[in-house]
Amino acid sequence: MPAAPESDRIESVTAFTRRVKGLLETGLGRTWVRGEVSNLRLQSSGHCYFSLKDAGAQLSCVLFRGDAARQTVRLRDGAQVMVLGDISVYEARGQYQLIVRAVVEDGEGKLQQNFEALKRRLAAEGLFEAERKRALPVLPLTVGFVTSPTGAALQDFIRIMSRRGWRGRLVVLPARVQGAGAAEEIAAMVGLAGRLGGFDVLVVGRGGGSLEDLWAFNEEVVVRAVATCPVPVISAVGHEIDFTLSDFAADVRAETPSGAAELLSSRYAEVVDRVETARENLDALAGAAIDDRQADVESIRARLALLEPRRQIEQGWLRRDDLAGRLQVAWRGAWQAKRAELREAQAALAARSPERRIEVASHQLLGLWKRLQSASPASVLQRGFVIMRDEAGKPVARRDGLKGGQSLRAEFHDGQVDVEVL
Repeated sequence: MPAAPESDRIESVTAFTRRVKGLLETGLGRTWVRGEVSNLRLQSSGHCYFSLKDAGAQLSCVLFRGDAARQTVRLRDGAQVMVLGDISVYEARGQYQLIVRAVVEDGEGKLQQNFEALKRRLAAEGLFEAERKRALPVLPLTVGFVTSPTGAALQDFIRIMSRRGWRGRLVVLPARVQGAGAAEEIAAMVGLAGRLGGFDVLVVGRGGGSLEDLWAFNEEVVVRAVATCPVPVISAVGHEIDFTLSDFAADVRAETPSGAAELLSSRYAEVVDRVETARENLDALAGAAIDDRQADVESIRARLALLEPRRQIEQGWLRRDDLAGRLQVAWRGAWQAKRAELREAQAALAARSPERRIEVASHQLLGLWKRLQSASPASVLQRGFVIMRDEAGKPVARRDGLKGGQSLRAEFHDGQVDVEVL
């Protein structure tokens, strides 16, 4: 593991990013870049953000409002352009981008316009309608491939078909796939395949390239040949991102020639798998039937064993022991239930006996006597109170009405005393 550097030699992220920014902006300078516009975003501020891409990479770009107002080329997704700009680094995200100063329409942009115009015209004729397309055969055994016999696309196609275990016949119909006269050769080979017959599927394609490289498959003569071919056609041109008019006219589009090989070999592999599955299912059904018959034999053998006299006697002894055990459990349960009933009757009888009732009544009478004693006048006098009575013996409850010299009698708990009102 490398040793840690000295602290004064370690840069912060900001310092490092600014150094990278300086190196890029001073080292590259203003430059022209060609590519396809994608992810175009037009801001309300007037600034334009987009990406330039090709088959191998993409570049973030920004066209500020002042420069955008001077441009004559209208940016749109899919447009092929050449831009002049200065490289810069957006420090907040550590992302480099191109500050665009000028936009020029690329030659491929004109090809794209021609592509769209021809596409609309042929679509209006119905050449791309889904109703015209045919399903591929389930088990294609004879496949024709219109392509360059020296191209890498053919070798990739053969390699994948062999690796996937395809056992059919491949016929290569040679044709140039780019340059002058390529479209006529491709159309001628497609027509020849239709006249010869014997093909289950026809593949028309080549490997990837620029729009100019693939343009032969956009020519009207090729598109019409593919659309009118009596053999089901797979169009396999370029990479996944490439689309040609032959793709729209063909019965099936494959992203690449390798994709077409996988599609065809997969159908073949599906049939092989179905046959193998059917064989395995037949073996399984036969094995299951044998197992069922063996189970029936074992069941009959077990039933015969149960019918032996010795087995019957043994079963009788088992039933006898079981019944004896159940009877013993039932008798014990009944005896315990009767004992519980007897205990309950004894408790009820004890609760209703005269002695118990007299005892309860005595307790009640004693309680009533105590309550009566606590409420009697004698109990009150014992607590220190006095009852004052007049000459008639009536209790005097109020001071009002008493007269001087009147005789009263005070009653204490231990006797009476005559008193006189002063």
